[in-house]
Amino acid sequence: MTIVLAAGQIADLVGGVDVYAAVEAIFADLGTGAMTQPAPIALAGADDAVFLPMAARSDRLGLVAVKLMADIPSNASRGLPSQRSTIVVSSVSTGECVAVLDGGIITRLRTAATSAVATRYLARPDSRVLGLIGAGNLALEHVRAIRRIAPIGEIVVWSRSTATLDRFQDALGGQFGALTVATGPQEVIERADIVCTLTPSMEPIVRGDWLRPGQHVNAVGARPRAGHRELDGAAMARGLLVVDSAATARAKSGDLVQAIVDGALVDDMVLRELGDIVARTAPGRTGHDEITVFDSVGLAAQDLAVAAAVIDLAVKDGVGHSTRLRAAPVLA
Repeated sequence: MTIVLAAGQIADLVGGVDVYAAVEAIFADLGTGAMTQPAPIALAGADDAVFLPMAARSDRLGLVAVKLMADIPSNASRGLPSQRSTIVVSSVSTGECVAVLDGGIITRLRTAATSAVATRYLARPDSRVLGLIGAGNLALEHVRAIRRIAPIGEIVVWSRSTATLDRFQDALGGQFGALTVATGPQEVIERADIVCTLTPSMEPIVRGDWLRPGQHVNAVGARPRAGHRELDGAAMARGLLVVDSAATARAKSGDLVQAIVDGALVDDMVLRELGDIVARTAPGRTGHDEITVFDSVGLAAQDLAVAAAVIDLAVKDGVGHSTRLRAAPVLA
């Protein structure tokens, strides 16, 4: 049987999932080779749309997943989400489709959890100020995720939209300490120990010469397109650069691709992956003043890690619509 889980049902279930632990474990699997994660392909559509089938297989979980992510910027003019995704999960042993899930909530939570994992392994332990460039839903999830692993006492945030900032402040409700609204991205960089860039920017909004010794940056927001980026080449080359997947970053990270085009990075450079650092097969931060940059592009492995836990809870609690996609075999 196949379980179909809508966004509302996933929202009810995911509070019982330790998203951080699931994502950290899957990066350890990537680092040890226990996870198969190929680079995604991109399918162009009308009106600048891009469709990304993202696949991953986990023998530890006994599952294989494909997430179809649709990035359609013109949806904004229609009053629709610019990104939508659906996750299909099947059994490695039998090939049976185990579940079909809406991908929105899972994508947002696993993205923030990934930034938290990177922050734990790359940021200085004495980091106290969290900087957010962008204040949408993903910013709120980043506050929650990073507060879990770092003693954040102050948040500095900037957004182009006053309305978005107001919603962000209302959602925080004063529960996470001091909050400062910055006048621009540079002020965020100047004040923060940990910086998360969370905007769908096409052009750099963070400059390398702004970064300070000892700072950690999670570059998260740019669309999965080779021409879109939040960091300029100097920022990408300023310190230790870590990616979630070298093959995926080369395929869809504009921050990386454009840094190579600019000549700030060389095309044949060896990219350090977060999974290797989590698995202790490669070093992370090596000095107090080292600048670290995590280029987050998003992996199906992360989606599978969280989806598997949500499916387990759905089965346990009897949540979701169960259906048989294929008729049962007739035995003679």
